[in-house]
Amino acid sequence: MIGFESTTVPRKPLQQALISVVLPLYNEAVVLRTLHKRVQEALEQCGCRYEILFVDDGSTDGGGEFLDQLAARTPAVRVIHFSRNFGHQAAVQAGLEHAAGDAVVIMDSDLQDLPEAIPDFVRLWTEGYDVVYAVRHGRKENGLKRMAFYGFYRMLNAVARTPMPMDAGNFGLLDRRVVQEIAALPDRDRYFPGLRSWVGFRQTGIAVERGKRHDDRPRVTLTGLFRLAKTALFAFSSFPLTMFYGIALVSMLVCGGVTGFTLYHKLVTGLAIPGWASMTMLASFFGALNALGIGILGEYAIRIYDQVRARPQYIISRRTNVPVGDSRRQQQLLNWLAENWSGDEEEIEARLDRVSALAATAAD
Repeated sequence: MIGFESTTVPRKPLQQALISVVLPLYNEAVVLRTLHKRVQEALEQCGCRYEILFVDDGSTDGGGEFLDQLAARTPAVRVIHFSRNFGHQAAVQAGLEHAAGDAVVIMDSDLQDLPEAIPDFVRLWTEGYDVVYAVRHGRKENGLKRMAFYGFYRMLNAVARTPMPMDAGNFGLLDRRVVQEIAALPDRDRYFPGLRSWVGFRQTGIAVERGKRHDDRPRVTLTGLFRLAKTALFAFSSFPLTMFYGIALVSMLVCGGVTGFTLYHKLVTGLAIPGWASMTMLASFFGALNALGIGILGEYAIRIYDQVRARPQYIISRRTNVPVGDSRRQQQLLNWLAENWSGDEEEIEARLDRVSALAATAAD
C-alpha cells in the first residue's frame, strides 16, 4: 500500500452512504452489458446504496441507445450524452460534476480497470482515506507501450512540482469533498491524475492488476497518448521553460568560448580560423534552438488562450435519469424522500415525480 498520509478519519456507516461509479465511454457498446453486470456485482458486495453514471462521449456504435434502455429499466443507472466527442478528460469532469455520491469511483469502460477492486476502495474510504487510487501492474499492452508508460510516469514525477504516484491512472475513489474541489478548479486543459494529486487530502494507493481489453483495438492512439503526456507535462511542470533556459545558458557559454578562441588567434597569432561549414552548422543549430524555444512558449500561450476563451469543456445533448441543475442536492432530497415518506408505492412515486418536476423547474 502506498500513501501520502496514514492518519484516517472514520466515515459514517456504509449502509447510509451513496457510492457513485463514473464510467466515461466512447464506442464501447460491445462490452457495456458485461461492464454493468460486473460493476453492479462489485457495488452490491459493498452493502451500500449506489448509482452507476455513464458518460457517453459522443459514441457512434449504438452504445448510447443501449444505455438509455438499460437506464429505463434500472433506476440506479444514469446516463449523460455529449453532443459530440469532447475527449476522455471532459467526460471525467462531467462525471464529477453530476455524480451525487458521498464517494465517487472513476474508472474506464473497457474493463481494463477491474470493477472487482471497488470493494477495496470503499473499505479504505470507510477507514478515513479521502483518495484511494489504483497502482497498475501486469499491463497487457505491447512492450513498446509498456516502456512508454513506464518512462512517462517516472519522467513526470521527476519534473512535476507536485509529487505524483507512479503508475496511477484515473482509476480510483474520491471522497465528496475531493470531488467538489477538483470539479471547481478552473483548469481547461485537464490531466485528472495530476489534479487528484494536487488537491492533496489523505491519499493511499493499492496495487490492482491491469485487465486486458475486450478487443485488440487500443482505447487511445499513440497520438492521443502523446497529447495527454504533453498536457500533463505543461500543466504540472515548468520543466520545458527551465530546460530551455539551461540550454540557452550552455549555448551562450559555448558561443563565448568560440568567440574568445577566434579573437585570440586573430589578434595574437594573426591567423584566421577557416570553417564556413562549422559556422553554417552552428547557425543551423541555434536556429533550431530558437524554433524550439518559440514552440515551448507557443504551447504555454495556447493553454493561456484556451483558459481565457473559457469555452465549456463539454456540451450535454440529453440526460437519462440525471436531474438537471444541482444534481447533488436534488439527488440527496430524492433519496431522503424515498427513505422517509410513508404510503403505498404508487403514492410515493407520484410525490417523487412532483418533487423532481419542481426541482427541474427551479434549476431552469
